[in-house]
Amino acid sequence: MTEPNGDVITPNKPWDITSKERAIFSIIVMTGAFMAILDTTVVDVIVPKLTGPLSTDMYGVQWIITSYMVAAAIALLITEYLIKRFGSKAIFLAGIALFTTASFFCGVSSTLEEIILFRIIQGFGEALIMVTSHVMIFSYFPPEKKGLAMGIYGLGVSFAPALGPTIGGYLTEYYNWRMVFFINVPIGLLLVIAGIVYLPKDSLFEKLKFNFVSFLLLSLATVSLLIMLSRGQQMGWFNNSFIGLLLFVCLIAFLLYALSEIWSKHKLIDFTLFKNPTFANGMMIYFFILGFSMYQYFYLLPVYYEHIKMLPTLDAGIAVFAFAVFIGFFSPIAGMLADKIGAKRTVLIASLFYVITSITFLPSLNYYTPLTQAMLLTIPFGIGMGLFFAPVTVMVLQSAPADKSELAIVLMDYFRFVGGSFGTALATNNMEYFKNLHFLRMEELQNITYLQNYLKSIEESLGITADQVKAIFMNYETFMSYNYGFYNTFMHAGYWGILGSIFVLLLFVKLKPSKDTK
Repeated sequence: MTEPNGDVITPNKPWDITSKERAIFSIIVMTGAFMAILDTTVVDVIVPKLTGPLSTDMYGVQWIITSYMVAAAIALLITEYLIKRFGSKAIFLAGIALFTTASFFCGVSSTLEEIILFRIIQGFGEALIMVTSHVMIFSYFPPEKKGLAMGIYGLGVSFAPALGPTIGGYLTEYYNWRMVFFINVPIGLLLVIAGIVYLPKDSLFEKLKFNFVSFLLLSLATVSLLIMLSRGQQMGWFNNSFIGLLLFVCLIAFLLYALSEIWSKHKLIDFTLFKNPTFANGMMIYFFILGFSMYQYFYLLPVYYEHIKMLPTLDAGIAVFAFAVFIGFFSPIAGMLADKIGAKRTVLIASLFYVITSITFLPSLNYYTPLTQAMLLTIPFGIGMGLFFAPVTVMVLQSAPADKSELAIVLMDYFRFVGGSFGTALATNNMEYFKNLHFLRMEELQNITYLQNYLKSIEESLGITADQVKAIFMNYETFMSYNYGFYNTFMHAGYWGILGSIFVLLLFVKLKPSKDTK
């Protein structure tokens, strides 16, 4: 439908559009979502390389990631209000514009403070893009094809994070780290123009009262939590007074937020959604499987290829791409399967496939695994990831009232985001813990006399000093303990997937209706 001035408007049924319009709308929206979520992992590759250009250390450049995460988490909490007040199209384009502008200024930044500031703006734009694109793509398809819609959307959410290291490695190795940011600029400009011209105009708006007190309290709790998670390992967790302070602030802010929601007439989050068992279980699946478990693997696999297999950045990205392709390929398949056999059954199939492959194949990866074999072992895992996103999203959205769909999407992204932050922090902690554990066990098993004679023979054969021999052997021990520690770290990431699968099984538990139910 069009207005006299030529603007496309949303019909009473948003999916009542032509196939051509649906394709154009979906391409624009999905390109924006893909660009935004790709940036969450593409920057991870360049962070170690920024210590020199920005005159800082690794702890300093880590704030480039932390600031982005914090800004995105806060922006998620206000997105539902913005969508209902100004419309999905306006907020989507505003998000693209913010993200694109911030990307340019990140690329021209010369100090750590500058790039952190513009990463905050980037993170805010990313949150606006992700929620609105989710809402819009879901509205373009009729009810019987919601699975396919989420399968297409899953191409961005699941495929982009795995593809990030490949693109980041290529741009950094053959061009410059700044290209990781500059590449977003022409894409963003084209999306803004295409969105203004082609995307349908929203016809319904709501004048809502926004609960700023609850928003500020929940934002403070979220910021404290995410900073605590990202800095805990570095600072020694609760042996550090700053981490303890962050935990205290987080708990008090959450408590005050709960009281604010109880006393306020205008709730920030409608928790009655969680009365629906399907919705509540779906959120736990999002938190534990898509957040806690999957994000650990997104983080661990590039580290494995770069630090255990010792591949160059580009080669490590290509190795990760081996399973990323299958995520993208199976995501639409999962969506179509959800439309045919139901979302719950598809989630069950996906969870079984994901848990079995993550527990069976990935822990076997180590230094001695041939590269080709390692890539092949990750492919079944990629299939499991690809099968997951579409059906669980359809299931959650179908269990929420139509007028709460934006809030449901915000909550899904919030749970996934916070769960992913937990998972990444836990993976870092586990790697360090198990590396030290294996190092101590190797030293306990050593025959001191034999080792001294062996080191002496190396010293004589190579013509180097005893201290040099000891340093070489110490580095070897550290590397091997790191190598063996990956087995335990991969396994523990899989355990969180098993925990999330409990909530999948609960989907099929039929609760007895209450006595007052007719």
